Amino acid sequence: MKYILMMNAMTAGELYAGVAGWQTSDIQQHIVFMKNLTKSLVESGELVSTEGLALPDQARIVRAGKNGAPITDGVFPESKEFLAGYWIVDVDTPERAYQIAARASAAPGPGGTPLNMPIEVRQVMSGPPEEFL
Repeated sequence: MKYILMMNAMTAGELYAGVAGWQTSDIQQHIVFMKNLTKSLVESGELVSTEGLALPDQARIVRAGKNGAPITDGVFPESKEFLAGYWIVDVDTPERAYQIAARASAAPGPGGTPLNMPIEVRQVMSGPPEEFL
């Protein structure tokens, strides 16, 4: 089963939005942790995809306008929470996805203290539920 593990970060100087205020050594330690997590998921054959995302001050909301033309809105730096990155994993059980999420949640922050950031875990659907087909 495939799951997406979404790393949600807080703005207003907390977690990733505040990384600019971290010591260089703390940022490096965090990056090493994330690279090691990714490496272990590749080695176990569980990693499908992973990406980090730009901060909300670079995001835009897009809607279709008349004739399907894109209408953009944003930026939204006042957001309280944002998607910082994700992993897509292919694992045998939901519990394994939760274990990986907990490991990612404990990524080190300033002084090596675990961030315990929220990781949302959702199954990736390969199609609509059977009852709608």
